[in-house]
Amino acid sequence: MIQIQTLLKVADNSGGKLVRCIKILKKGAKTRYAKVGDIIVVSVQQIRAKNKLTSKVKKGDVLFGVIVQTRSLLKRSSGVSFCFNQNAVVLLNKQFKPLASRILGVVPTELRNNKFSKIISLSLGVI
Repeated sequence: MIQIQTLLKVADNSGGKLVRCIKILKKGAKTRYAKVGDIIVVSVQQIRAKNKLTSKVKKGDVLFGVIVQTRSLLKRSSGVSFCFNQNAVVLLNKQFKPLASRILGVVPTELRNNKFSKIISLSLGVI
């Protein structure tokens, strides 16, 4: 479960390393938590030092992101439950398309239900 002011790792090669959640974009006025597949507004806190000049993002940029990994338990209707070791996000542009050309790590199949099939095709694997 992700809430406002949570620090998340970036799970793609867009150039960002660490982002902070600013707002959760969900239906309902008093949404407190976000889960896998939800879109959030993030601010870039750190960028990767290697590609400082060629990165697509800069420190302080405000972007959209979709949550792909959470440390909280993810339960499915089949009875299977699992969790990840970190909270991670994939950065998106204004049209909700991924900024990166590669997604690092595995992503859950719940993203397919939310119409993020492009992220699934770019990732290393699907759980």
